[in-house]
Amino acid sequence: MSDLSLRQRVAILIGLLVLVMIVVGTLEPIPQDPGYHLFADRREFLGIPNFNDVVSNIAFALVGVLGLFLIVGEGRRILFAESIDARPYSLFFIAVALVGVGSAYYHWAPSNERLFWDRLPMAIAFMAITSATVADRIDARAGNGWLLWLLLALGAASLIYWHWTESLGRGDLRFYALVQFYPMLALPVVIVLFPRHRYTLGRYLAWVIAWYALSKVLEHFDGEVFEILGHTVSGHTLKHLAAAVASLAVLQMLRASSRARVSL
Repeated sequence: MSDLSLRQRVAILIGLLVLVMIVVGTLEPIPQDPGYHLFADRREFLGIPNFNDVVSNIAFALVGVLGLFLIVGEGRRILFAESIDARPYSLFFIAVALVGVGSAYYHWAPSNERLFWDRLPMAIAFMAITSATVADRIDARAGNGWLLWLLLALGAASLIYWHWTESLGRGDLRFYALVQFYPMLALPVVIVLFPRHRYTLGRYLAWVIAWYALSKVLEHFDGEVFEILGHTVSGHTLKHLAAAVASLAVLQMLRASSRARVSL
């Protein structure tokens, strides 16, 4: 890829986005399946309904708070070469912490209305880490500035659009699906096309994608996992933990990149 110009590499990335958007545009609207809210483990404990699915969200809150704790103050100077480079990561960890709150709120009494508050911080987290990667590997001014705010707005808009279409009785999750899954497709392409980096170490981003992919598998086989594990823990509960580990990999990536710079 070294023989390609910057313009050609950006064109490939934009072409991929356009292709994916065309594919998404050809799909029929995707409504929210009402059966999604019927999780396998609905046991109550200590007065908390759906106890495991609610309490397992503590993992998100812990990772988010830990990430913010390490980024603020002196940690920002240690982890980042430029202070502004911390901006998308700060938003990422804020969003991860809020996933813990929003998902716990949703699982307490699952419904489409509550699901909005579960998915909104997730969309913000997806867009923030995408923008952080662009800032590190392609264009710092865009990734830390206008592109970051644009992506956050688009992420929120995908959820607002879904919620609006649900209220009309014709729910459409296509654009939220794009927000959720396109970064997992685009990040490996960015790593290959734009190898120079300071923070976004490829092996850690691979772990982020792998753990998040595992979380989606566990989510899909919620009931089957619950059966296999003798009704001790469900796939959805484990999904929360796997996704939290994916978020933790971002924090470990920043610490590893900081150690690498210090050792140079």
